[in-house]
Amino acid sequence: MSIAPPDRSGVDEPRFRDALRGLPGRVWIISLGILVNQVGNFLPVFIVLYLTERGYSAGAAGFVLGVSGLGKVLGNAVGGHLADKIGRRWTIVLSAVTTSGPTAIVPFLGPLPIIVSVVGLIGVTSQIYRPAAAAVLLDSVATNQQRLAAFGVFRFAMNIGAALGGVIGGVLASTSYAELFLGNAAACLLFGVVVAVLLRDAPQTRADQDDADTQADRDVGYRQALADRTLVRFLLMTVVAEFVYIQSTVGLPLHVSDVGLTERDFGLLIGLNGLSVLVLELPITGAVSRYRPEYVLAIGNLLIGVGLALTGFTTGMVLLSATVLMWTLGEMMSSSVANAYLGSLTPPRMVGRYQGLYGAAYTIGTGAGPLIGGAVYAIGPWALWALVGAAGLLAAQLCLPRRRAASTADEPDS
Repeated sequence: MSIAPPDRSGVDEPRFRDALRGLPGRVWIISLGILVNQVGNFLPVFIVLYLTERGYSAGAAGFVLGVSGLGKVLGNAVGGHLADKIGRRWTIVLSAVTTSGPTAIVPFLGPLPIIVSVVGLIGVTSQIYRPAAAAVLLDSVATNQQRLAAFGVFRFAMNIGAALGGVIGGVLASTSYAELFLGNAAACLLFGVVVAVLLRDAPQTRADQDDADTQADRDVGYRQALADRTLVRFLLMTVVAEFVYIQSTVGLPLHVSDVGLTERDFGLLIGLNGLSVLVLELPITGAVSRYRPEYVLAIGNLLIGVGLALTGFTTGMVLLSATVLMWTLGEMMSSSVANAYLGSLTPPRMVGRYQGLYGAAYTIGTGAGPLIGGAVYAIGPWALWALVGAAGLLAAQLCLPRRRAASTADEPDS
């Protein structure tokens, strides 16, 4: 694997550990905010259980999830535009406030069409903050190592919040769904308060201001972003890679059931993944930080694809645990690197839009994955695992730089 080329930002490149220690306060503030938000992010996890408990069919619950997924794609696109137009801070606050109100009224809604409309709206508003939050991180750092460290801390906070939220949400759901959704709404508001009170948008230099004025005259928004062929390749990779990864929540539980294992066994496998990510992702991100991100992403996606494809050849918990560790290693290698790599591709005045497109691609992959995966598994489990393996290879290939770009990047400066 080739070593990463020197950073072109004009700033000395620190070691990953030093970059981690030297992260500015804005990184820790937005990470605190995302921790709060994730702890209370109950609706996406429990909405299906809530609807079925109210007597709606699994098909109706799936339809609600589908509408929510479409809303999330739109929310990322809107959020990317707003992050570049009105600033990171107020985009996040807007997202938090407009998500809190509709979430609080979910347990008091009546007919299914109203539930579909409100949950779809929540799908939009709940994602508006994502491009802006990523833009806050990118605004706060200057070098490749700092970008990796910032996204590593951010993901660590997200993972802790999600783990705590699962436990707290389970307790609340067992007593009252009204308390569950009101708790979610309160967490959204608290996220907005943290950002509104503690976070400030990065100050602009005079050069930045002049660039903003000229950019406003010629800005064509997402059309301009999609003219970047490297970005389009990255987005295609993201859709394919997320389709592969989401099979850990579709194909894996179906396989566990088919080989005679229990829900408890599946929970242990997912717990192994979550614990490994919490403990090892930051050290692994530091270990791979010295290598070219394209190759790290390719190997990570290859491990995820092969690890999940091998699921179909295993029956016992020991071998299944080994496959989980394989695709978890790929996840830990690629997650923060993907965010940091996208940051290195982004023009200064289009950070929000690039992140919005990334969020949309991510949501398309995770939304289409269960539909396609479930349908293919119904044809035959072997078909799904073959598709997963092939898609993993495709995702890895899409990560690799084009030969001309790779040779140019490897040439020393004259």
